[in-house]
Amino acid sequence: MEPRTRSGKRRCGFTLIELLIVMSIVTILLSLAIPIYQRSIMRAKEAVLHNNLFTIRQVIDEYTYDKQKAPQSLQDLVQEGYLREVPIDPMTDSNTTWRIVMEDAMQSVDQTEPGIFDVHSGSDKNALDGTAYADW
Repeated sequence: MEPRTRSGKRRCGFTLIELLIVMSIVTILLSLAIPIYQRSIMRAKEAVLHNNLFTIRQVIDEYTYDKQKAPQSLQDLVQEGYLREVPIDPMTDSNTTWRIVMEDAMQSVDQTEPGIFDVHSGSDKNALDGTAYADW
């Protein structure tokens, strides 16, 4: 049996209270879901950053061992075929913002040309665990 009003006409649609209740439930669910989604995206970016840093550091070591000198830039790794392209720093969305750590001239393999010793993220933000991305 269809709901009817006092005048005998059929009632169509939702009341304002019903709509407000539904909207408030949707708002509560979204307010819970959005932070979880954003945190999962940050975890994924951090995993990519860990992987990119590991790869770049490993390639720098291989280049240094093979050539008996450290690379002068990350582009040297691409030109010599150690990398297809310089990986993107997921925290800055750029492959030109990597912070390069040059080796000490006295400790370098080729003391006349100190090269890249290490690389860090160019981001000045902190990770989910509170450490700075630039310290990874």
